[in-house]
Amino acid sequence: MSNKPSIDKLVDIMAQLRDPLGGCPWDLKQSFTSIVPYTLEEAYEVAHAIETEDWPEVQNELGDLLFQVVFYAQLGKEQGLFDFDAIVDGVSEKLVRRHPHVFAQLDVADEAEIKKNWENFKAAERAEKSQDVAPSALDDVPAALPALSRAAKLQKRAAHQGFDWPDISGVVDKLAEEQLELVEALASDDMEHIAEELGDLLFTAVNLARHLKKDPEQLLRQANNKFENRFRYVEKILRVGGKELSDYSLEQLENAWCEAKTELNP
Repeated sequence: MSNKPSIDKLVDIMAQLRDPLGGCPWDLKQSFTSIVPYTLEEAYEVAHAIETEDWPEVQNELGDLLFQVVFYAQLGKEQGLFDFDAIVDGVSEKLVRRHPHVFAQLDVADEAEIKKNWENFKAAERAEKSQDVAPSALDDVPAALPALSRAAKLQKRAAHQGFDWPDISGVVDKLAEEQLELVEALASDDMEHIAEELGDLLFTAVNLARHLKKDPEQLLRQANNKFENRFRYVEKILRVGGKELSDYSLEQLENAWCEAKTELNP
């Protein structure tokens, strides 16, 4: 097994782990459904390693994520659904088909035309797979995506159909409109209405990120990291002599927060 290509070794290891006679009891208990949470976790760990620029860890986490694909391939093989080679063949064929400017010498004007062609290919594939007479442009946007990412994906699909603001000013105006509607809802004390308007505001904020060509999920992750670093700094300078943050006034906490912003800028 040691002389085989690296991916073949990994596929063989996975098969051995699932061997009913001598495999790993934990691996043998798993199913497509049960390992989905681990796949999502591994994907986020890859993202975190990249964000922190920990390149050895990126390598390790990519290996863990690749193992998830091999795990699904083994399950598919056992059930006669597909195997690893079929997965590789499928994605290879799709990439060649979606990149005619590379593999078929199709002339394209710029990156924008490449993206437009890509979306057109995907739309044709959705239509081919759909059983509906008139498939929706929103078909196959995964419901399990994180809400921010799914909002951006839905908006991108709609925009490809021409359902979009022509420039960013329309989005900014819409954001101000949604903020005003939220303020009005807050005055009504109707929690259901407030929640709806807050959701609309978040959805529009995602649209603004899309127009700025920024990933909203990544933007919020960065904001989370910034908040966490500043809050930890506040804890560090105020937790002295057995004191807790709750022992300080709001003004003292605000002053410490401003110091954290200065010291940890950006």
